[in-house]
Amino acid sequence: MRSKSNFNPYSQVFISSPLYDSKTLYKKRRKAMLKELDSFCLFAGIPMEPGSEEAYVQTWNKMVQEPAFMFLTGINQPGCYLLLDPRTNEEILFVPPKDPFKEFWNGKRLGYLEGDNEVARITGIKDVRPVDELMDTVAARAKKLPKGSAVYAYYFEKFKEDHNDRFRHQLLKTLKGTGVSLKSAAALHWKLRLPLEPERIKDAEVAQAVTNQAFRTVLSEMKNFKNERDLGLKLDYEMQRESDGDLAFPTIVAGGANACCLHYVKKDEPLKAGELVLLDFGIRIGSLHSDLSRTIPVSGKFSPLQKLLYQIVLDAGYEYQKAVRPGVSLKEIGTIPWDFIMQELETRLVKGAKGSYKLLYDKRPHGVSHFIGEQIHEGEPGTRSLDTVLRPGMLISCEPGLYGEFKATIGGKTYCEKIGIRIEDDLLITKDGFRNISKDIPKSVEDLERLIK
Repeated sequence: MRSKSNFNPYSQVFISSPLYDSKTLYKKRRKAMLKELDSFCLFAGIPMEPGSEEAYVQTWNKMVQEPAFMFLTGINQPGCYLLLDPRTNEEILFVPPKDPFKEFWNGKRLGYLEGDNEVARITGIKDVRPVDELMDTVAARAKKLPKGSAVYAYYFEKFKEDHNDRFRHQLLKTLKGTGVSLKSAAALHWKLRLPLEPERIKDAEVAQAVTNQAFRTVLSEMKNFKNERDLGLKLDYEMQRESDGDLAFPTIVAGGANACCLHYVKKDEPLKAGELVLLDFGIRIGSLHSDLSRTIPVSGKFSPLQKLLYQIVLDAGYEYQKAVRPGVSLKEIGTIPWDFIMQELETRLVKGAKGSYKLLYDKRPHGVSHFIGEQIHEGEPGTRSLDTVLRPGMLISCEPGLYGEFKATIGGKTYCEKIGIRIEDDLLITKDGFRNISKDIPKSVEDLERLIK
């Protein structure tokens, strides 16, 4: 399984992998970004720890970095900034001052200390400066540019009042009077970020292996779980014990009708014999994640109605995968599984089992695919990059679902139940199509019924 790294006091503030040289990977990304630029560019990390902007909130959570900044630096702490200048081929990291007292409370942090090269050694960025020099550096470089020039920062025109937009306004004040304008580097960044490098693909595959083993362990112990929380705690434990320690997102465990809430978080109700339980789960390895959904019978056997509906959702995923290949966009093929499900409900349920259904949505409950990368739902905020043409190395989800009230008569017996089913795999785009890197994680009716104990 996962190889364990040696003790590293900076393990949560500089995200690295024991599988490859992380500093070299981040350096390659910065070099690629420099090639896309024709003027200097700034990336802002999160300015403060999440929750600390409110006087009454103290979350004590691990830092969650701006994904663009994380992608280029691996740094997972607040108050840091990166400047890339293609004219001089420079990369400059701005960090807060070293603060031993804060480290006494919260552990090791990257900080500027005159004459000390610790930050450069850890990150691989040789030019490290105190953060209070940032705006003076920007102003000085802008004044050397010809009037009418532009510089870049990472922000989104549509999103106001997030940290990137606030940083944009700070930069505009600094640039005022220089004759230099500001434009977004977001489109250039996404072109580089969506396809995964071989190193990140490796991380994704390890995440799948960890998730697979954890899920199989849960299946073998199903009889021990009395409620959603029991099951969720066991699944989280099995994933975290073999990983970097962070879940990809809070695990969803939704029994029975609770599975009809897409992002169900309550997770404290009993698991009932005869019902299904929907699991949405994943783990982080390096900066990559697994993102899986499975829907399983609590008692180990699907009822005839459950089996019929489950197979429709499973087949919808296979139908969708026929269209997954380089050269198409997720938007272009996104209706395929939903059209298939509606057709098969009429054929298999209504006509085949004299049944009926009432869905909790209008034909399409959610997207069937999203990109996976630094974020679980990777892609440009607002659009999720659904118009982006698929290229080899991109990682996407495939997650058809079905949620509603269903009735059928099968084998002379009538079944009626409110059911939510979601089955999700992760697909790596290849030059010829895709590779399902989740294929070993059980999902067929036969495999689930055989493995649940």
